[in-house]
Parts: sequence; C-alpha cells; structure tokens
Amino acid sequence: MAQVLEQDKKGNGSEKLNELLGVVLEKRLQPEDKYEIAAILESKGWTDDRAAEEFGVENVFELAGQLWDIGQKRFVAVPLPPAAKIGFFSYLAMVLRSFLRGMIFALPMAISVLAMLTLRFSLWSYEYLSLELATGIAVGTIMSFMAVGGFTQAIARRGFLYIKLGYYNMARRITYYFVRLGYVVCAAIFLAFLLFNAFFGVFPFRMVVVILLYFIFLSAIWLSVTVMYILQRELAFAGLLVAGIFAVYVFFVLLKINIIISQVISLCLVSVAGVALAVFFFLTAERKLEKGIAPALPRASITIYTVLPYFIYGFLYFTFLFMDRVIAWSTSNVYMPYLIWFRGPYEMGLDLALITLIIPMGFIEVVVNEFMANLEAHQQNYMASQTAALGLKYLGIYLRRLCLVAVFSAAVAVTVYLAVRFIHLNPLLPLGASLLSNRVTHFVFIAALVGYTVLCIALMNALLLFSLSQPEMVGRSILWGLVINIMVGFPLSRWFDHQFAVLGLLFGAVVFWAATCRMVIKVLKNLDYYLYAAS
Repeated sequence: MAQVLEQDKKGNGSEKLNELLGVVLEKRLQPEDKYEIAAILESKGWTDDRAAEEFGVENVFELAGQLWDIGQKRFVAVPLPPAAKIGFFSYLAMVLRSFLRGMIFALPMAISVLAMLTLRFSLWSYEYLSLELATGIAVGTIMSFMAVGGFTQAIARRGFLYIKLGYYNMARRITYYFVRLGYVVCAAIFLAFLLFNAFFGVFPFRMVVVILLYFIFLSAIWLSVTVMYILQRELAFAGLLVAGIFAVYVFFVLLKINIIISQVISLCLVSVAGVALAVFFFLTAERKLEKGIAPALPRASITIYTVLPYFIYGFLYFTFLFMDRVIAWSTSNVYMPYLIWFRGPYEMGLDLALITLIIPMGFIEVVVNEFMANLEAHQQNYMASQTAALGLKYLGIYLRRLCLVAVFSAAVAVTVYLAVRFIHLNPLLPLGASLLSNRVTHFVFIAALVGYTVLCIALMNALLLFSLSQPEMVGRSILWGLVINIMVGFPLSRWFDHQFAVLGLLFGAVVFWAATCRMVIKVLKNLDYYLYAAS
C-alpha cells in the first residue's frame, strides 16, 4: 500500500476526534481501512455505548468511519517509486528462460518424437518393434510418469520455494527427501507389479522384464529432470537426453547390438548421469549462493501436508494425459493377446499432435510470469479500499491474456496440421505419403490437436492458481476432467471403435478448462483475500 506523510496537523473535525485519531495512529501509523481503526478502538476499550455517549454515533464502526474520513484529509498518499526497468536483452533472456522452463516437462517427449521421425528410434521407442515389445515399453513408460508425477510436483513446489529464499541447503535436503521417497514408491510398485503378474499372469515374463526395466530407469530420469528444473538447468537435461539417443545410435547402429539392450544400457547411463549432474549442480549452487545458516526443516508431517495437493495434482495430471491411451489399447475390437495391446496408428496420431502441447507451454510460462510480476508491482499502488478495483483490473487483464493464449495455441495447432499435411502430400520427404494415410491416425491427430489446444488454455489457468497458492482448486478441476475423460472415452471406444477414446481426452480437457476458468474468476473477484492467503 502507499506510504503516507502528514500534510496538515490541524486537520478537520472536532479537537476530540483529532485527539482520538492520534491515539489510533500511535498504535498503527498507517491503518489499512476503517475496519482496522475499529479493531484498534475496541482494543483500547471503546464500546458502542461509549462511542454513542461521547460522540453521538450509533456504534464503534460509525466512529471508525469518521476517524478514517478525517485521516484521509490529513494524510496524502505518496506512491512507491516505480520498479526499475530492465534492458531489452535482459528482458529477452528472461523471456527465453521462462519459455524453456515452461516446455521442460514436455521436452523429453518432443525430443523422442523428433528422434522417431528422423532416426526411427529414440531413447525408449523404436518404429519397427514387435507389438509385444512396443506394448511392454509403453506400459513401463506410462507407469513411470504416473509413479513419479506427484513427486515431481512436490519437488518443484517445495524445493523451488527454498531456492527462491536463498536456502540451497534446505532445498537440497527436501529435494533428496522426496527423491528417496520416490525411489521407495517405485520399488514398491516394482514388487507389487511382479506379485500381481505372478498371481494373475497378465503378461509373460519376457514382457514383465521389459516393462520393469523401462519403468525403473525412466522414473529415475524424470526425477533428475525435476531437480534440474528447480536449479534452472533446463538445457543440461535436454543435452543429456540427446546424448542418450546418440548412445542408442552407437550401440544399435554402429555396434549392431539389439535395440532393447541398446536402449536399456543408454537409459541406465542417462539415469546415472542425471543423478550425478543433479548432485553436482546442487552442491555447486549451495557453495556459491547459500544465504547464511539455513533454519531446520519443518517436521516431515507438516511438509507432506503442505505439498500433498501438489502431489495429488501431479498424479492426476499424468493419469489424465495417458488415460485415453489405456482405454484405446484395452479395447478388444482386434486381436488382443493381453489385457493391453499397443495400437501404433493411435499412438502416431497423438505423437504428431504433441507439439501443440509443447510450444504453447513455454508461451504460457512467459504470460503467467509477467502477469504475477505486474500484479506484485501494482498492488502496492492500491489502497485497501481500492481492492475491488484492483480485482476488476486484473480480471480484465486475465481475460485478455486468456484470449491471447487461446489464439497462440490455436495458431500452433493449425501450423502443426498444415506442416504434417505438407509432409504427407510430398512423398519425396521423409515419411511422406505415410503420416496421415491411416484413417485412425488422421482422426486421432485432429481430435488430439483440438484437445491439446484446450488443455494448454486450462494449464494457463492452473499455473495462475498455483501462483496464488490454490492447488486444491486445480486438483478438483483436473479430477473432473479425468472423470469425464473416462466417462466419454470408455463407452465410445467400446460401442464404436478404439479411436474414439481420444474424444475422452478432448472432452476432459474442455471440462478441465471450464472448471479452472471458473476458479480463476472466483479468485480474481476476491483478489485481496487470496493475495493475503498466498502471502
């Protein structure tokens, strides 16, 4: 709020009111509003009867209102100095870093898809795998995202909080705590999967080995990604992933080793290197940037309680993202030797549309960062009595930013469709005349383009709510989206064809977007309350 300077010591009103205002100002030099003055009066022993007897008012609140009015005349507001403007190149660097940070969690899938389109293989996939091996790798990959998705959100929330405060030692300890907990959970899932499969025989042992190897190594890699994210080392992981794909190339293409063995060795190397780099980066940052002696960490129970909503969201988000695949691959309209059977054309449609989810996420990070930075600066120039105006101002800014993100995401989706169609219509290009030749791939591609576009807009809302410390609102919204995803995709895939499972993703994204829009509008209409709660 604005600072105040005394302008006129004489003021207006009766001498007695001025004396009482002086008593109030001894307690609080800059009252926020008349309600704070009323609270101070009550703390000084003023009651409604006393106020009526001495000043002829009905109650303490009316007296506080009179004192507030006098104070407004006696004091003038002096705005805080404006924030220093940063240079063009500094601003550009900040925007680029925010853009990369927004893309980091989708970057592994993007690099994998790019490698598949050019090399026909990546760190964890291969175009010419048998359907059995493709199923095993897909199941292990999905399990890894779902197992550690909650831990990545918990690390990103708590670890990054301590880093912003300059307590790298605390950030390292809490990050290692959640990483260890993640490994324990992965080990428990490993054993549970083995026991479940031993009792019910869902998959043959050769598939179980593939599933669990990919599951363990990919889980370790995702946890390393998160550590590099909070340390702002996004490019280091991208380079590590490219190096892993190069290692597959060396083992598979040059040394002629089996593709599965080549990938498992490369995954092992990348996961070990990721852990080593994360430890190195943390120790380096702690030596250079640690801010004094770090206080003791909160009790584990308190830490878990505070990050639980973020953990739940992480699990629900990745479950939402992969649910349509599970539904489609478990539809028994074709040969189904196992409970889940990989569908290549379906997966191709989703992979082609994935760029629609990746690029806008970087743009969203930039938009939300700027939104919150401006909000932090502007709220200092509003009095407590002007909080409604501040909320309306930022409601308008939010709606404009929402439209901007929607237009940008839609433009990316259209560009991706035109690019894929151009490649498809030019047989001389790599993969030409084959990308959209399958009707299932074409249908899933278009539906996923729309679904991922809507999901991007919903994720902008989610990031805003996270910035205002409202993870429960995001969790409830993604839960509704997941429910609709299942309720739409499952029956349509069973009544018609497995490709219609993608409509569950589309309608679930629409529900997620609508729910988060409603939550953001609710927060912005009561912005003063939620800013206070977030602080």
